[in-house]
Amino acid sequence: MDEKKAAILQEIPRLRRYARALMRDRDAADDLVQDCLERALLRMESWRTGESPRRWLFTIMHHLFIDHVRKVNRRGEAAILPLDAHEALATPGMQAETVASREIVDALQAISPDRRAALVMVGIEGFSYAEAATMLGIPAGTLMSRIARGREELRALLDDQARRRTIRIVER
Repeated sequence: MDEKKAAILQEIPRLRRYARALMRDRDAADDLVQDCLERALLRMESWRTGESPRRWLFTIMHHLFIDHVRKVNRRGEAAILPLDAHEALATPGMQAETVASREIVDALQAISPDRRAALVMVGIEGFSYAEAATMLGIPAGTLMSRIARGREELRALLDDQARRRTIRIVER
């Protein structure tokens, strides 16, 4: 039992990163991680010994996130707050890298939660398409479609930001 708890605790940084990508709000992301850990500890018998808890925890977190979105939609509350740039970066970067990172994080936060979740699981967390599809509870084709559309949205948003950055106002 202690080995299982230790394995779960090792996944907390990854859970926090995924939660922040989903929630866009540091406090809400921390709440989501806590809810995920509570549920995991209560249902530890459903985790198969010998496997990494990562897929199991990400699946729990995704289901909790979907429940949160549905609850917010029913209430009509604002579900998502934008991240501050300093909250989005794990470590401070160089000035040029900070601007580029902020633009990427802002663009990622601007796309739909379904596409964002698919991109984060495959592109950042490194899950295979099959693993991510299973965790998200969708067919692999739907996952691939979400990733493709999410990438298109990101490209369009980043191209637009780059164009705006190159436009300079000249005063006489």
